[in-house]
Amino acid sequence: MSSHPGVQAIIDLSAGAVGGMVCVLSGQSLDTVKVKMQSFPSLYRGFLHCLFSTYKQVGIRGLYQGTTPALMANISENAVLFMCYGFCQEVVRRGCGLNRDSTLSNVQKACAGSVASFFSSFVLCPTELVKCRLQVMNEMSSSEKISSTHTSVWSVIKSIMKAEGPSGFFQGLTPTIAREVPGYFCFFGAYELCRSTFSKHLQCSRDDIGMVCTMLSGGVGGTCLWLVIYPMDCVKSRIQVMSMAQSQAGFYKIFTHIFRTEGVRALYSGLTPTMIRTFPANGALFMGYEASRKLMMSQFNS
Repeated sequence: MSSHPGVQAIIDLSAGAVGGMVCVLSGQSLDTVKVKMQSFPSLYRGFLHCLFSTYKQVGIRGLYQGTTPALMANISENAVLFMCYGFCQEVVRRGCGLNRDSTLSNVQKACAGSVASFFSSFVLCPTELVKCRLQVMNEMSSSEKISSTHTSVWSVIKSIMKAEGPSGFFQGLTPTIAREVPGYFCFFGAYELCRSTFSKHLQCSRDDIGMVCTMLSGGVGGTCLWLVIYPMDCVKSRIQVMSMAQSQAGFYKIFTHIFRTEGVRALYSGLTPTMIRTFPANGALFMGYEASRKLMMSQFNS
């Protein structure tokens, strides 16, 4: 395949979008449980209580609230993330004095992924905010923090725009960046390390390790990501379901408030469904990304 940067960027963008879509479809219900437990930890005794309570209240539909913005969030985030990942790898090569065909080390790729996540945060934050508000809609309605009429993507968008203006869509941007940058260093680092290990064991290139090994590598990467970032993700979820006035306290103050009043356990509320979800979801993400990328590269070559 030609290494023209424009073509490579389009392929990475498209493959990242496919990966993001597959990731959401494979784990949305457990993501809903995670956000509910993070935002209202005192309402639920645990993962199964939250899961069954949501199902009893609004049926299976309740577990898939926010699927549309989740698709928007993950498709846009992963499209930008993987496109920037490709660009950042080129920047790392130039910074290290390597030629364009040189293979980067796992640490160098992890650094490229970390920098790429900074840019994808600006795309992710607004769409994830809408997703989080839809996911906790029933809890927010019962506490009279939002109107029960805000039951669709468009109604939530209009309510944010009316009450908080355009800047309201970027509530939680600071914890999103604080979460993504170190998290994606671990994410890409663990993913590439696993691919290298499988490559050596199978005595083939990283691109030829097969879908099962790719999924396992993605699952390990996703597990490392969430273990590192979970407390910051919890703070982000709290900020994004608050009103603008409540969230003005900022990331640090809300973090310390949760820690002092609810304890360290509250910062890990919802970790169980996240861990159950993350391995298959991130395995599916990388399977979708690598398979579609390989297909598009072969089509371009033909």
